[in-house]
Amino acid sequence: MIRAAAVQFNHKAGDKAYNLERIRKFCKEAHQQGVQLISFPEMCITGYWHVRNLSRDEVSQLAEPVPDGPSVKELVEMAKTYQMIIGAGLIEIDSDGTLYNSFVVCDVDGTVHNHRKIHCFISEHMESGQDYTVFDSSLGHKIGVLICYDNNIIENARATALQGADILLAPHQTGGTDSRSPFAMGKIEADLWHRRHEEPEVIEGEFKGDKGRGWLMRWLPARAHDNGMFLVFSNGVGIDDDEVRTGNAMLIDCYGRIIAETWKAADDMVVGDLDMSLLERSTGRRWIKGRKPHLYDSLSKVSGEEVDPRTARFK
Repeated sequence: MIRAAAVQFNHKAGDKAYNLERIRKFCKEAHQQGVQLISFPEMCITGYWHVRNLSRDEVSQLAEPVPDGPSVKELVEMAKTYQMIIGAGLIEIDSDGTLYNSFVVCDVDGTVHNHRKIHCFISEHMESGQDYTVFDSSLGHKIGVLICYDNNIIENARATALQGADILLAPHQTGGTDSRSPFAMGKIEADLWHRRHEEPEVIEGEFKGDKGRGWLMRWLPARAHDNGMFLVFSNGVGIDDDEVRTGNAMLIDCYGRIIAETWKAADDMVVGDLDMSLLERSTGRRWIKGRKPHLYDSLSKVSGEEVDPRTARFK
């Protein structure tokens, strides 16, 4: 068994000190519950949606090198203090000045793993990563990472599973988006969030409905089930610039079943036990063994329909 936690919290744009303090608070609570692995949302250290409106200089001022930046060093210290693996998102700046939407995972021995979002679209000044991220952990199981939109592309989940991931960390900033698709998410009025204490049932109804959980249930459990992986879904919640994130933090087992979840309109954490003995006979793992790769050449051919995820927003 591995005790895992998924966190949703309402970050403050550009306020690293506040956001890291929220991370520390949840890590302390998780430690008291015996958690061994905890995952926080995408870009929760730097803030997310406001970044689309920042200049390159402004994005660079928020960014840090990995693993030598102060925020990562603080995460490493927390991982050692609380003896748990900690994953959290931020903006990375490489040695050549390239900017990435990154998610760092710090193990209890101080080891730092880093995933650069493969489908980055938040800023025209940020680049997409080019690699999958799967690594050995102190838990004795391989962990993979896919950030938000990365999880929407089914090939990414399969490639991560084929590299041996037993657990997939899936940090997001999603839900409540005014999507171009009429059946994917949908805008949530900010006033509902502001009235959450007086009328919690109204905003939580939205979070449980098609703008939040309903949309996630159409595809997220399938990523876990079809690939025989446990999935840890962490997300922002509440006002994120001019959108409302829906939270819905959850743990999903390798059969696509919900282990623990929340739809609270508040910062929250869900904790549950991942029964790793389920992996070997899971449906997804048996199906993967039945693959016929010689039939799949078309999956790696360029169709001409591919677009950079930033194109629709910035070009």
